[in-house]
Amino acid sequence: MRYLAVILFLPWFAVIGFAYWHLPRAPARPTLRRVFDWSALSLAMVAALIGASLAMKIQWHAAGHIWPQVAAVLFAYAAFLLLLLLAGLARQRIWRL
Repeated sequence: MRYLAVILFLPWFAVIGFAYWHLPRAPARPTLRRVFDWSALSLAMVAALIGASLAMKIQWHAAGHIWPQVAAVLFAYAAFLLLLLLAGLARQRIWRL
């Protein structure tokens, strides 16, 4: 049950990943850009899992049992968005979209 909150958040990660992949639309995607996008999405998901893992390791002495899961989702969401934001800015700079 360690990653339950992250598993429940996977549909939202899929929506954000879909938006990253399809916005802005380019008429033709070079293979290098597709590799870059897949790498960015994969790294963002790995960063989300690492963020959730770090949040679960924090000692929440005064908090209830739900707060480690809440913190795990917040850390995972922040890591996922941060990596996709950086990847989007890098993609924009590289391919001038």
